[in-house]
Amino acid sequence: MESQTITILLVGDERCGKSTFLSRISRGRHNLKGRASVILLRDLDQPFIFDIRTRRGEYRFEFYDTSSPESWRLLRPDLVILCYDISLRLSLINLQRVWNKEARTAGVTGDTTPVLMLGLKRDLRSEDDPNGIIYPQEAYRIAQEMRSDKYMECSAVTGELLEEVFDDICTTALRTITSEGGQSEAGCVIL
Repeated sequence: MESQTITILLVGDERCGKSTFLSRISRGRHNLKGRASVILLRDLDQPFIFDIRTRRGEYRFEFYDTSSPESWRLLRPDLVILCYDISLRLSLINLQRVWNKEARTAGVTGDTTPVLMLGLKRDLRSEDDPNGIIYPQEAYRIAQEMRSDKYMECSAVTGELLEEVFDDICTTALRTITSEGGQSEAGCVIL
């Protein structure tokens, strides 16, 4: 039986943690808990391919990020993940002002394409941030304003919530190929 391909696009500022996140999950499900060394994947090796097996069948997830050698604007992904750096308020502002609009107006997302919001570098959240700490409640509110289907956050370095985020991405991605689609029914939900 041939596997079905699901395309997933991560967009967000350079250095917001997308490559570290993808590198960490590429090491396999058994390496998602706790601290682990991270060997960064090379942008030229995109798409990053993950073969997933479930009771319903085999699937191939192709992850792209905005560092892709191909123009990411030409992709028609099944799922879009808007990423920002939790430790950097400017990254969240850029997510709102630039990346959300870029993904939605460049024709990357269709009317039925689910859009998730992912806060990365959770381990770097600091009470001492001069620009003010970004609490999950604030990010969740912004995800709702941007009409994201779900808000998640994790740390690829410490593994905090990494397994839960990966499971949520997989679940949403697998729903994109069903008749119901991957969008949430009543707007944003929080992980």
